[in-house]
Amino acid sequence: MDNPKAPAILRIMSSDSDILIVGGGLSGPILALALAQSGHSVTVIDALSEKIRKNAEFDGRSYAVALTSQRLLNGIGVWDAVADRSQPILEIKVSDGRAGEGPSPFFMHFDHAEIEEGPMGHMVQDRHLRRALLDAMAATAGVTHLAGETVTAQEPTPAGVTVTLASGKTLSGALLVGADGRGSGTATRAGIKRTGWDYAQTALVCAIAHEKPHHGIAHQFFMPPGPLAILPLPGNVSSIVWSEQAQTAAAFHALPDDEYLTMLRPRFGDFLGEISLTGSRFTYPLSLSLAARLVTDRTALIGDAAHGVHPIAGQGLNAGMRDIAALAEVITDATRRGEDPGSAAVLTRYEEWRRFDNTALALATDSFNRLFSNDNAVVRGVRDLGMGLVNKMPGLRRTFIREAAGLTGELPRLMRGAPL
Repeated sequence: MDNPKAPAILRIMSSDSDILIVGGGLSGPILALALAQSGHSVTVIDALSEKIRKNAEFDGRSYAVALTSQRLLNGIGVWDAVADRSQPILEIKVSDGRAGEGPSPFFMHFDHAEIEEGPMGHMVQDRHLRRALLDAMAATAGVTHLAGETVTAQEPTPAGVTVTLASGKTLSGALLVGADGRGSGTATRAGIKRTGWDYAQTALVCAIAHEKPHHGIAHQFFMPPGPLAILPLPGNVSSIVWSEQAQTAAAFHALPDDEYLTMLRPRFGDFLGEISLTGSRFTYPLSLSLAARLVTDRTALIGDAAHGVHPIAGQGLNAGMRDIAALAEVITDATRRGEDPGSAAVLTRYEEWRRFDNTALALATDSFNRLFSNDNAVVRGVRDLGMGLVNKMPGLRRTFIREAAGLTGELPRLMRGAPL
């Protein structure tokens, strides 16, 4: 790797694009659009075909897009395409209890009216965001989307990086970005090791229609086997992320729809009236996966390729958005100064910006899951008392609300609503 303290003067070999991005899910296209709009040429290498990416069926995945992540999407011209299909998160209610017994009297209640900036975030389905990103890439000069292609090799040099595709084609650029998920081939080929563990939990995910309106309130109900998140979608519909021990989750998932609902009802409660399934059901195994490095020779990692965390706080996507906004800003500022965007000096700035926050989030979500996913009477008493105290302290409650909205820490320009 270059000396990180040496000036990184722009001296790149002839390239197909300035930046090569592996991964066509969400993180890769968002970074591509941010960079292209600041004058860079970008190639997104996507293992899935465009037909699969554009599939409009609900696949269970919905995201709590924090306020600052919404600003990023607005800054790259994507938010307007999904705004009408999004649901503002106006309140968050956090409680503790057991299935069928109702919540503890101690709880936390966060209301967006306690901050000046507006809703803490919006719920958006993956399928709508994915299609909006594909359309935006197709309409943006400087972005090349290679669908149905996989990378088989990558080779960094002092002057650039070359990747070889399964089709035999080679591409070159100044920087390679891994946006290819928790099992990142980019990270593996770069020799970046990972640490983490399996939680022996599985998330049961589906959409539920209900009789009564949710009023934009998101609920997090902690139970001994794992948390149940009830997240508002447009209309009288909510997204369910229901964490159970892996063996129990497999048994529940195998049930017919009516029996599945019978198992869900005592956990869900009756506060929204009668419930029914809308669309299919899905499962996702839960684990923690943290890359030992965010950068190495002409390579950077973003999103789940850098850090895969428990969905207990719904912050996985938003942490990835911070990676994207920070990396786009670091690359853009470096290029404007005449620096080589793939040099060690430039990449070190990105790693130093994001490393602590990513590690802290991984540890926080892991600790929360361990704290709440147990039935120890002493621990239950302490955590319930803690929630009650937080709820009675306006200053601390406001801090939690700002954290949920993504308004804390050193925000990149795109997340402040400013242009690159």
